[in-house]
Amino acid sequence: MNGFPWLTIAGALPLLGAIVIMAVPRGPADSAEADVRARDGLAKYLALAFSLLTLVVVIIIAVKFQIGGPNYQFTETYSWIPAFGVHYALGVDGIALVLIAMSAVLMPVVILASWNDADGGKHSVKTYFALMMTAETMMIGVFAATDVFLFYVFFEAMLIPIYFMIGSYGVGKRQYAAVKFLLYSLLGGLLMLVAVIALYVYSVRSPATGHHGSFLFSELINVSLSPTVQKWLFLGFFIAFAIKAPLWPFHTWLPDAAASAQPGAAVLLVGVLDKVGTFGMLRYCWELFPAGAKYFTPLVITLSVIGVLYGAVVAIGQQDMKRLIAYTSVSHFGFIALGVFAMTSQGVSGATLYMVNHGFATGALFILAGFLITRRGSDRIEDFGGVQKVAPLLAGLFLISGLAGLSLPGLSTFVSEFLVLIGTFTRYKVAASFATAGMILAAIYILWMYQRVAGGPVRDQVAGMKDLRPRELLAVAPLVALIIGVGVYPKPVLDIINPAVRVTMAQVHETDPVPAHPAPGFTTTAVQNGTAP
Repeated sequence: MNGFPWLTIAGALPLLGAIVIMAVPRGPADSAEADVRARDGLAKYLALAFSLLTLVVVIIIAVKFQIGGPNYQFTETYSWIPAFGVHYALGVDGIALVLIAMSAVLMPVVILASWNDADGGKHSVKTYFALMMTAETMMIGVFAATDVFLFYVFFEAMLIPIYFMIGSYGVGKRQYAAVKFLLYSLLGGLLMLVAVIALYVYSVRSPATGHHGSFLFSELINVSLSPTVQKWLFLGFFIAFAIKAPLWPFHTWLPDAAASAQPGAAVLLVGVLDKVGTFGMLRYCWELFPAGAKYFTPLVITLSVIGVLYGAVVAIGQQDMKRLIAYTSVSHFGFIALGVFAMTSQGVSGATLYMVNHGFATGALFILAGFLITRRGSDRIEDFGGVQKVAPLLAGLFLISGLAGLSLPGLSTFVSEFLVLIGTFTRYKVAASFATAGMILAAIYILWMYQRVAGGPVRDQVAGMKDLRPRELLAVAPLVALIIGVGVYPKPVLDIINPAVRVTMAQVHETDPVPAHPAPGFTTTAVQNGTAP
C-alpha cells in the first residue's frame, strides 16, 4: 500500500452511509404521519451527508494525484484468496480518476433531485436512499479495481441496487424493465466470467506470473496469449461491456430501463453505470487483448457508427421524454466507442472526456425532465407547451442541458465530440464522416423536443406550473456550471487524462498517424506529448 488508503475510504463511506441509513429506527406501525416524515427526512439528510463526505475524499484524491507521476497511484494490494491469486487491489490512473470524480459529483446531485421520488409509495424511503449509497460504493470500486476478479465482483454487484431501484421504485412497466436489464447484464457477465477464468488458467501457464496464477491486472498484461486465444477472450469481455455500455445492437434494454426508472435512478444508470462498459473496453479489451482488439476493430467501428446514426434517428421519433433521452445516449455511446477503437491519442482522450461530459449533460437533462414530468403528471412531449413562459428558469436550464446534448460549441460535450471525430478521421475517414451526421441529427431531436415542450402557446395544464424550487436549483446548478466550465476550459481535465492515454497506447503498441508531409515539429512523439504546433 502506498500511504493512506484513500480509495478504500472513498468506497467504504457510501456503504457505511447505507448501513447507518438502514439503522434509522422504523418506529411503530401506527406512528403519526409527522413522525414518519421525520424519519424519512433523517434518512435523506444522512444520504446527502455521506455523499458529500465521499465527494470531499475524492476531491482530496484528485488534488493529491500527481500529474506526470506514476501511472497508477493510491495503490493498495492485499491478498484476498491466496489459493487462486485473488487480491483486494485498488489504484487509479487519470482515466479512472476522472470517472470516479464524475460519480462522486453526481451522487449528491442525484440525492437532492430524488428527494421526493420514494415518498407516498408502499416501499421504504430509507431503503431507496440506502440502495443509492450502495450503488456508489460499487461504482467507485469498479473504476478503482486493479484485480480482474475484484473488478468482476463489483461489475456484477452493482446490478443489484439498480435492479431494485427500477423494479420497486420505478414507474410504468418497471418490473418488466428491471428484469430485462438484469437478464441482459447477467448474460454479459456470464460470458465475461468464462473469459476471466480462462485468463487465469493461461496466467498459471505463463512465466510472467511465475506459473502461480494471478488476477492482478499489472501481471496479466504481461501474459503472452496467442492471437486466436486473444480473439476469443476479447469477445467474452467485449460483449459484456457492449451490453453494459450499451452499444448497438445490444442496446434494447436501455430505453425501457431509463423510461421506467425514477429520474435519479436513470441518471445513475445512464450517467455512471453505462460508463463501466466503455471504460472496460479501453482498460481491459485493449490492454489485455491488443491483438484481438485490432482484429475486431473494423467491426466495432461499424457498430459504433450505426449506433450513432440509429440512436439519433430513433430519438427523433420518440414521444416519451425519457425514452428520447435514452436513445440520445445510445447515439452518444456510439461516439465514445468510436473514439476508444480509433486508438489515437485524440480519439481516446476525447472518448474519456466524453464519458465524463456525457454523465454531467445527460444527468442534468434527465433531472430537469424529471422535474417537468412531476409537475405536469405526464412524460409525453405532446402534453407540454409554453413552459418557458411560466417557468423560465426551468426551461432555460433545460435548454442549456439540451444544447450540451447536441454538442454546441462552448459546452463541454463539444470538446470531447470534436476530439473523437478528429482522432477517428486520422485513421477511419469514412466512419468519421458518417458519424459527423450524428451531430446534425442531434440538433433535430433536441431542438424539436425543446420547441414542443417549452415553446408555443401555454397549455391550460401547464399554466400553473411552478418554477424551480431552491433545492431543485441546487441539484442541477452544479451540473450546468460544469457543462459550461469544462466547455470553456477543458485543460485541467485533459491534463489528468492525457498521461494515462499515452501509457495505454504504449501498452498496446499504438502510435498516432502522422501526415505524409508533417509541419515542422509535427511528429508522433510531439503529438503524444502535447507539444505539436
